[in-house]
Amino acid sequence: VRFVESGGGLVQPGGSLRLSCAASGFTFSSYLMSWFRQAPGRERELVATISVGGRTLYLAEPVKGRFTIARDNAKNTVSLQMNSLKPEDAAVYYCNRAPVAQYGGSWGQGTRVTVSE
Repeated sequence: VRFVESGGGLVQPGGSLRLSCAASGFTFSSYLMSWFRQAPGRERELVATISVGGRTLYLAEPVKGRFTIARDNAKNTVSLQMNSLKPEDAAVYYCNRAPVAQYGGSWGQGTRVTVSE
């Protein structure tokens, strides 16, 4: 099981980024998928979860209305479109199978998002 996250970078407040996660080593279309983030000095937190069919199952309250999770089962990828970014969104973002306690695989390297002027 492997996850490779990409798409992070430096963006100004109010800007947008689209993160992507390439998954391999398992039958991607059979699993819920989630995005997580970990800010410095804080625990990793769940950001969004998507069903096998592409329905959003969960969005953390701080990101509702700004972030969108999507998946492409043909390409084994899950994405996170992040709009109206705020400094508090700065973190390293990771993807994994969901629920992670039951189905989580080894964490990838993550992709860092920095939101600053």
